[in-house]
Amino acid sequence: MTLDPTSLKLFVQVVDHGTIAEVADREHLAAAGISRRLRDLEQMLGTELLVRTNRGITPTAAGAAFAVSARQVLDDLADLTRRMRDFSSGARGLVRLLANISAVSTFVPPLVASFAARYPGVRLQVLEQDSLAITEAVAENRADIGLFTSLPYHADIEVYPFRRDELKVLVPERHPLAACDSVGFAETLDHEHVVLRTGTHLRLQMLTAAGQAGRTLRHQIEVASYDALCRMVECGLGIGVVPAGNLVGYALTGTRTLALDEPWASRDLSLCVRRAEALPPAARLMFEHLLSDEGRALQP
Repeated sequence: MTLDPTSLKLFVQVVDHGTIAEVADREHLAAAGISRRLRDLEQMLGTELLVRTNRGITPTAAGAAFAVSARQVLDDLADLTRRMRDFSSGARGLVRLLANISAVSTFVPPLVASFAARYPGVRLQVLEQDSLAITEAVAENRADIGLFTSLPYHADIEVYPFRRDELKVLVPERHPLAACDSVGFAETLDHEHVVLRTGTHLRLQMLTAAGQAGRTLRHQIEVASYDALCRMVECGLGIGVVPAGNLVGYALTGTRTLALDEPWASRDLSLCVRRAEALPPAARLMFEHLLSDEGRALQP
């Protein structure tokens, strides 16, 4: 005997409503048939899932845990069904887009908005990941399209130029560096930094540059987003290296933005796919949109 979606659905409904009779009425099924399915389910799993009393039905501890998993399975099955139906209709479908922290907070939102307006039938799954993880996920077909900071990779993927951004140094306006228009990275190492979490490409760039200078990167505060980094600098908790595109739209007060005088301050963002010609129809539309002249015009 194996788990079947109907039994899972009935089990979840009984947990939600507390009676078999109500579920039987809603589903137009015999109460005895539902009860039999539930007992078969318990027998197959070898554990009691439900406590039955004359006041109704409540889940056991095992039943409550099983209900959580059952909901996820049913949701995954429904999503799979939707994806297959969407896929068969051409312009309808699901696009799985991964972007690193720089891209997802700058270039991606206006591009997603313009794409969604043009193709309202396409569902978009946009997730943030680190650059190296993005290349691997695309190669393993766990994502359709990836946007990452150009770096050495070993994944079997196709890569296309996407955007370019410049790193800047954000400092409080009363900071010793605030009088400068530009600084070398070595100059910043005399001061406390606010840094991104471990694993981001920018964090790796900064650690590499500090090591090459024979210095260490001083920091007490580590954050997960550029927004948090900028707010920490605004509060005078350190200085931060931030892509210029991420500073657009922030109403920061009491800060100055300095040019970072380093060759690596100019960064290329790339787009990757496993194979462009093998993309599903909806993903192909997004791929073309991201690389189009119209898409490039939507700079933050």
